[in-house]
Formats: sequence, C-alpha cells, structure tokens
Amino acid sequence: MIKIGEAGGLTVEAVMHAQFTVLPATATVAEVRDYFALSSHRRLAVVADDDGVYLGALTRAHLTGGDPARPAAEVADLGPTVSPGAPAETGRDLALLTDSRRIPVIDDDGRLVGILAVTNDLQCFCGTTAG
Repeated sequence: MIKIGEAGGLTVEAVMHAQFTVLPATATVAEVRDYFALSSHRRLAVVADDDGVYLGALTRAHLTGGDPARPAAEVADLGPTVSPGAPAETGRDLALLTDSRRIPVIDDDGRLVGILAVTNDLQCFCGTTAG
C-alpha cells in the first residue's frame, strides 16, 4: 500500500480506489442502511445516476431517524469531493477531515471516477500498491 506520507508528487488518481460500489439514483435510505449493514468496513455510500454523474455521498450518520423510503440522494452531501488530477496530499487532507476518511473523486464532467480512502490506522491509502 502507498503510505500517506509518500504522497508527494502523486495525484489523487494514483492513490484512489478505481473499483467501488455505487448505489443508483433510485436508492432509498433503507437501501443505504442495508448497504452499510453488509460490512462494518463500509464507511461511505456514494450515489450516482445511470451515466455515472455523482449525486452525493452518505455516512451512517445521515441515516439516523427519518423516512426509510426517502430517496438517499435527498439526504446525501455533495461535498467534499476531489478531482483525479489534484495532488494526492490534497485528497489525503480532505479525507482525514471526514469521519469516513473517504472522499469521492469526481471528474470535470461531474462523473464519479473513484474513491480516495485512508486506512483505519491513518498510515496508507486503501486499495493501492506501492510501485
């Protein structure tokens, strides 16, 4: 894994997860709850439309109370996000400011292209391989 202290000179694209789960625009709050229930390692749920356009992200905190039939996109946050061409340090710093330690990576067309994630021990970027 690429250590977060070794991010100098790298871009977000070099340290992001390119394979990730996306919930559809039609997902409800109940469906996002089910998504999180499948694994304690899931810390961020992202919602995108059929064209991959980013609609928002949710953590477990977004799902307390409220109507389970409500569209998840209505309670999702649009930010923070980061561009794939941004410095990896920028993505790292944004991720570390969130409870999830994950940041959606959005291209210039508003499409979700990845997730930048920091490991639980705050030492490495998740899903990366050094070299």
